[in-house]
Formats: sequence, structure tokens, C-alpha cells
Amino acid sequence: MRFSSFLNHATNRLWAGVVFALITVLGLALLSACADGGDVEVSAHDASWTLESSPPTAATAEPEAETEATTPSESSEDEDTSEETEQGRAGGSTPGTALAMLDELAVKGRAPKTGYDADLFSWRSDADHNGCDTRNDVLRRDLRDITLKAGSKGCVVIAGDLSDQYKGETYAFDRSPNNIDIDHIVARSNAWQTGAATFDEDTLKDLGNDPLNLLAVSSSLNRQKGDGDAATWLPPAKSYRCEYVSRQIAIKHKYDLWVVKAEKTAMKRVLGACNNQPAFTKNVAWPDPGEGDNVTTAKEQPSSKKKTNSGSGPKSSESGTGSSGSVFYKNCTAARDAGAAPVRRGDPGYASHLDRDGDGVGCE
Repeated sequence: MRFSSFLNHATNRLWAGVVFALITVLGLALLSACADGGDVEVSAHDASWTLESSPPTAATAEPEAETEATTPSESSEDEDTSEETEQGRAGGSTPGTALAMLDELAVKGRAPKTGYDADLFSWRSDADHNGCDTRNDVLRRDLRDITLKAGSKGCVVIAGDLSDQYKGETYAFDRSPNNIDIDHIVARSNAWQTGAATFDEDTLKDLGNDPLNLLAVSSSLNRQKGDGDAATWLPPAKSYRCEYVSRQIAIKHKYDLWVVKAEKTAMKRVLGACNNQPAFTKNVAWPDPGEGDNVTTAKEQPSSKKKTNSGSGPKSSESGTGSSGSVFYKNCTAARDAGAAPVRRGDPGYASHLDRDGDGVGCE
């Protein structure tokens, strides 16, 4: 009995151990399954949080990379912006506009001024062979209520009124203080440094006397402008700036001159406010001798103003013997540089080579 009791007790304990072991194994299996299920759920939650709150991973960054690839580069962005501005402000490259003509001009750096001489352009010569010098051609074209000098073959203007495009004012032409100059709209020096240095003698003469490139304006404003381009000088009268720039472009286009970068930028800026400014195509030819606005003819009254040479007056550094005194000016450029222009018959430095129209006033 005692052995049988012991055996039964041992058997019961063995089964209890087996059952315990099975329960333990099953418990571990259940715990493992629960742990796996928990990871999946947390992973899903973490993925959702990551998309909303954390920086994109390499995988999630792909859409951003695609957007960046379709964004214009810095240079193309500038081009697009510029094109959009032109389209919005000045009609872009619409055929027939000043802007379209500007886009046809080459853009280069400014060439050196080596070899430049204003006289190379033969300004004031009778380039069109109409019998009148270019200055008086301009005055007959641009002045109103003109008085021509009797005996000058219908050439020499001695009085008239100018509607000054640069000033935006109208005033009388006065030869005595020479209050009106003829401006080269594209200055000769500027032309020289943007392509004209390679021109032959005839082409330089054409450019220097071209009706397209010449305009009667205030002497003070002409001297203020100097050889400036659109980037450094514009007419004070804003109402004329659109036509002024359009005309500069037309001149450079006609003679195949280039523009510098700053000049083109300034031209675009002006044209941006011009509402499709057309390319300049106005008729700017000279009137025939004796013609002009409301022309009359009269004898010129002698000037009561006389210059005296006190020894401190302007003298040319190129001294010699002129037809009036010991002062000699090689050309009108020298006379103007010395502050002596205009030079009248009887004044120190006056000589016939300075007075091409023979009216007694040189370097007008």
C-alpha cells in the first residue's frame, strides 16, 4: 500500500509537471503572438506620425525632388521673369516694337576709345549735297517760324522757335549766345566704342550727319549729356524718353552698333512704361534749301556784343596765326574745348575753316 500510494503520488506530480510545462509553453506562444501583433500596430501608428510630423526620409523626399527638377534654374528663372515683365509692360518681342528691335542688337562690352576723334565723323559737312551744311539743315527742320538769312541760298537760319524735346519747353533760337546745339542722339564717342571704330570714312560721315541721329536741343542739356548712353543720361522731359530710347535703338540697328549690358537694361526699363512703343520709323529727312516752317527771309543784324582779348581769354593749345589775331583753333572741337565757340568774324581765333557756311559765325 505504501509503495502503491507513493507511485500514485509520483504519477500525479509528473502529470502536474507535464500540464504545467504545456501551460507554460502555450503561455509563451500566446505572449509571442501578442508581442508580434503589438509591433505591427505600433509600427503603423509610428508610420502615420512620421508622415505628419517628422522630416521626410529618402523615400518620402522623392516628390520634393520632382518639384525641384521642374523648377527653372536661376538663369532660366531670370530669363522667364524678364520675358514675363517685357510681355506685361512693353509687349515683349512683338514685331514692329522698339523692344523687338532692341533684342536684335548684340550685347558686348564697351570698346576702348583709342583713336577716337570727333572730326572723323565730318559733322556739319554737306553730306547730302543739298548746298547747306548739316547744322542749318537740322535747324530748318526742327525750328518753327523760321527766318533765313538773305543771300545764304536758303540755308542759314537766323531766327525761329524750338519746341525742345529734351526740356519739354518752347523758346526762341538766339544765335548770339548760341542757346541751341545739335545733339547726336547716339553720341559719336559712344558709337565709336560700340562698333564705329571699324567704319570707313564714308560710313563715319553718314553716321555723323544722319538726320535720324540729329536733333536740335538746348545747348546746356546737350553738354550735360556729353557722350552718355541711356544708362547714364535721359532727357529731363519724361514724356520724350520713350521716343528717345526708340530712336537710339533705331540708330544702333541701322549702323549695326551694339549695346552694353547696362545700356540695354536701362532701355528695357524705359520701354517698360511705353505701352508697346513702336520702332522709330518717322521721316526725319532734311527740308530742301529755303524750306521750313513759315519761312521768311531777312538780313542778319550785326551783333552788338563784342569779345575782347584781354590776354586772359580762351586760347587754343594749338597756337598759330589765324585770320583774326594770334589765337588759332585747328577745328571747332578745339574752339569748344577752349570755351570760345561760337567764334565770330573779328573775334580772336576766327578763321574761314571754322565758318563753313560763310555767315561770319564759326563753330555754331
